Amino acid sequence: MSTASRRARGRGHGDDGHDEPDERWAVSYADMVTVLMCLFIVLFAISNVDATKFELLANSLASGFGQEETNTGGADTAEGVVVPPEMQDDDGVVDLTARANAEYESLEQLKEQMLAALTAKGLQNTVDFVIDDRGLSVGLVGAETFFGDNSTALSATADAVLDSIGDVLTTVENQVSIEGHADHRVSAYPFPTNWELSGGRATQVARFLVEHEGIAGPRVKATAYSDTRPLAQGDSPEALASNRRVDIVVESNEEEQVRALIPDIAQGAGAK
Repeated sequence: MSTASRRARGRGHGDDGHDEPDERWAVSYADMVTVLMCLFIVLFAISNVDATKFELLANSLASGFGQEETNTGGADTAEGVVVPPEMQDDDGVVDLTARANAEYESLEQLKEQMLAALTAKGLQNTVDFVIDDRGLSVGLVGAETFFGDNSTALSATADAVLDSIGDVLTTVENQVSIEGHADHRVSAYPFPTNWELSGGRATQVARFLVEHEGIAGPRVKATAYSDTRPLAQGDSPEALASNRRVDIVVESNEEEQVRALIPDIAQGAGAK
């Protein structure tokens, strides 16, 4: 074979070949994209948990591992807490009455603890207790018992009462509202109006609970009501004394529709 022929064959052989880019990387890339898509689908699914489906899945997994199915109770989506089975009806719906009863019992127990602490010091007759839709109200009734006339300074009796109540309040996490009231008579110097007088007394009680009893400041607030919310009408010494008061309200942590049931429960308990 001549040299020219070999060259021709060599050129022909070279022309028949076709160098293409290696695209095997696309397979791995597609696999990675698929895995990422599955990951995001799973993340989206678990961010929107259906309580019923979650329990079914949990029981299914438990059965698969040879464990017995368990009913952990329904979830109260309003508060983000687990509601015990005894507070649900046959359909798994949260029983508001059961929750209200449980809250009333909790407030009643708190009241009994305060009363016991006051009784130990002979101070059980210095306060009034009321359980209603707001929570537990502890009324410090009578300006002469807790404050001097036209004064916001706490008396020795007030210190002792607040010390007893404060010891119990430190055991719970409820918000505490201190509310000052005054009788309808015109205030005297140095208080321009009854707003300043009632507010000053509420502030003194709040400061005592925070500074002497160690109750966290963010839990406590002081409010003045002047003479706008009297408990009794008239000018008798008893009526005036009942309106010169400071109320310590231990606020309920329950939602409004549950708290609305508490007054009827309290009334029923008082009738027994």
